[in-house]
Amino acid sequence: MSSQPDAVVVGAGPNGLAAALRLSAAGLRVQVVERAERAGGGMRTEEVTLPGFAHDICSAVHPMGVASPFFREFDWASRGVRMLHPEVAYAHPLDGGDAAVAYRSLEQTAAGLGSDAAAYRALFGQLVEHGDDVIDFFLSSAFRRLPTRSIPAITRFALNALPNVRWLAHKAFDGEPARALIGGAAAHGMLDLTRPLTAGLGMVLSMLAHHRGWPLPEGGTQRMADAMVTALEQQGGSVEYGHEVTDLREFDGVPAVLLDTSPDAFVQMAGDRLTGGYARWVNRYKHGPGVFKIDWALSDPVPWTNADVRRAGTVHVAGTLAETIAGEAAPAAGRLTDQPYVLAVQPTVVDPTRAPEGKHVFWAYVHVPHGSTVDMTTQIEAQVERFAPGFRDTILARATKTAPQMQQWNPNNVGGDISNGEASLLQMLARPVPRWNTYSTPMDHVFLASAATPPGPAVHGMCGDNAARVALRKVFGLREVPPLRPAPPS
Repeated sequence: MSSQPDAVVVGAGPNGLAAALRLSAAGLRVQVVERAERAGGGMRTEEVTLPGFAHDICSAVHPMGVASPFFREFDWASRGVRMLHPEVAYAHPLDGGDAAVAYRSLEQTAAGLGSDAAAYRALFGQLVEHGDDVIDFFLSSAFRRLPTRSIPAITRFALNALPNVRWLAHKAFDGEPARALIGGAAAHGMLDLTRPLTAGLGMVLSMLAHHRGWPLPEGGTQRMADAMVTALEQQGGSVEYGHEVTDLREFDGVPAVLLDTSPDAFVQMAGDRLTGGYARWVNRYKHGPGVFKIDWALSDPVPWTNADVRRAGTVHVAGTLAETIAGEAAPAAGRLTDQPYVLAVQPTVVDPTRAPEGKHVFWAYVHVPHGSTVDMTTQIEAQVERFAPGFRDTILARATKTAPQMQQWNPNNVGGDISNGEASLLQMLARPVPRWNTYSTPMDHVFLASAATPPGPAVHGMCGDNAARVALRKVFGLREVPPLRPAPPS
């Protein structure tokens, strides 16, 4: 910028860009500085195997990306981003060729669960009906007043959400398919599934499949990041790439600085300007398990035994609920397992633009102990082969990332933890430190705007948006937050 900005945002991930867009909509001059050569953070797409194969490096499927209040307001369609919905949102293959399948339709999903159909409708019917109110209530910086009609749904959700998913699955369902289906969704949280709150995560993600879907952006997740950058530039903001911030002193004089970084990075950048008490709390902040990830270029679609799984955008590869629980207990306890829970995505099921004609991309990751350097290729491919015999014969090339390599690619993934901090009950209530306003810091003009703040991980933009709202109120005295500016006419 030709003059000093009103606000600087460090980090061009989804939360940093969301914060920048909200600040810019208020008429402020906003500059984003990004360490990498491209925007996106976890929303990046690269050719890591063979030319013409576009792989999402971290986030790929975006239920929160279409459901969160921020992105509903941003409106992807008006920004030129086309969200594609697979016929099957996600599937959970079982031995013997069976599978539990989540469709966009709640009724169709329930019908496939046999004797558990009525129980599935009862658990999710109200949630789906009031989906936007439920999401808005839990993702906002302060609980919003709910329409009276939504209170029963929120109450029912809260009663079922606080326990662990094993308790909920056995309480609600009699059959293995339904139990495995909700357990596989809950395992996205990277927690031991016997811990509190895992039921809530399984319920939210399951509900979103029927409410707004689990879509993939056409061409790759990078399109989402690029659309946000374009919108910011259209509003007069800017993004500077290849700029690694090591000392916050470089922004002395800037009225507001928002950090889409880990809490540890903030402490390092603040140095001796930060009070010891805050730094001590950050030292207690717990990061969760890491991930080991594989991207494959394939000659053919994954040959799943179950035909419905071949139509799914996301596949939870783990077997029974008990196996899923065991697979997630291991990394949470610092152990590896030969039968991990594998979270897999097959983008070319719905988006053939990701690969040369007739070819396919496929990725998967497993949760591993924090910072693990172990290569899990053999274990992952064995799990996929278990439910898709002949899978290995389709592999043209693969690219892998260990947990430390995930951190090297994105410093917010400390120890490979793509959630920027364990999503446990305690840390979701006080994230990253116990403060009345966790976006504020002891430095009056500095705000934390990353997934290390509420509402936590996922591509929803709300951590950044919530932090920007706090900065607009505390620094610039704005009580009414202006809406995002609409996309200009094409």
